[in-house]
Amino acid sequence: MNAYNLNHIQSPIVLQGSSHIAYRDPTVHYYAGVFRLYYTLVETEPDGQVYMYTAMSESRDLVNWSESRRLTPRDNGLNFSSPGNIIRHNDRWVMCLQTYPRPSGEKYGNASSRIWSMESMDLVHWTEPEPLLLKGEETPIEQLGRMIDPYLIESKDEPGKWWCFYKQNGVSLSYSYDLKHWTYYGNESAGENVCILNEKDQYVMFHSPENGIGVMRSFDLKNWVHDEGILTFGQQDWDWARGRITAGFVLDCRFVKGIGKFLMFFHGTGPEDERTIFDTYACIGIAWSDDLVEWQWP
Repeated sequence: MNAYNLNHIQSPIVLQGSSHIAYRDPTVHYYAGVFRLYYTLVETEPDGQVYMYTAMSESRDLVNWSESRRLTPRDNGLNFSSPGNIIRHNDRWVMCLQTYPRPSGEKYGNASSRIWSMESMDLVHWTEPEPLLLKGEETPIEQLGRMIDPYLIESKDEPGKWWCFYKQNGVSLSYSYDLKHWTYYGNESAGENVCILNEKDQYVMFHSPENGIGVMRSFDLKNWVHDEGILTFGQQDWDWARGRITAGFVLDCRFVKGIGKFLMFFHGTGPEDERTIFDTYACIGIAWSDDLVEWQWP
C-alpha cells in the first residue's frame, strides 16, 4: 500500500495547460493504490484546428502524473469529453461522458451534444461509447436536446436505482435500474458540471455557476438548499485560475491511509476568463477538506 502525504504536493496545479493544450472537466477514481485522473484534453493543432478527447493520467503519490493517454477518437464532429464519474456496475466499470461537436469551428459544442457511457474491465481500456437515451426509448436521440456534463449516482434510499444528472434547463435528472432504460424525472436550478455525494444521509451537490464551485444539499433530490458562499480557493492569488474556477469533482479519500480527507479536483482558466481563453492554458487544480465546508490547498 502506498503512503500518501499531502504535504508533498508543492503546487495546487496538477496538470498545467499551455498555448496549445487545455486540461478541463476532471474526474478522479482511486482503486488498488492508483489515482486515475480523467479529463477533457483540448489540443489545438498547428493548423489551428481544435480537437477534444477524454484522456487520463495516473499517479501513485498525487505528485507525479503520467503523460496523457487518449481514450477517445480524434473527431471534432464528436469530441468525446467531460467525463462525469466512474461507477461499478455488473462487475464492470462504467464512465459517463459527453459529445461536444464543433465540426465547423464553433467555440462551444453544438445542439447535437449528447450524453454517452463506456465500459472497462481495467479502467484503462474502454469500449466504444454508447448514447444514453435519458428521456426514454420513445424519444429518439435526435429529439433529446442539447445535454452535457453527466454524473451518475446510486440512490441512497433505493439501492440499484441510478440517477444521471446532466446540464439541460439548469441541471436535469433521469433514473434507471440497468443504465440502459431511462426515465426523465425533472430539472433543478443549478450550474454545470455537477458532482454529487451521499454524505450523512443527504445528497451534497457541487456545481459550477459563472465562477467558483457552489454547494447544494438535499434529502430527496427534489428539495435543495443552497449553501451560503461560493468556493474559489486561492483564486485571487492564482494567475492560472483568475479568469474562472469551475468543474469541481470531489473524491472521498477519508479511507485512504495518509490522506483521510475529501479531495477536490477542478479546472482553472486565467488570467482572462473563458470568454477569452477556452481551448488553451486551462489547468487542473487540487484542494482538500475534512468536512466539505473548509478547504485547503498546497
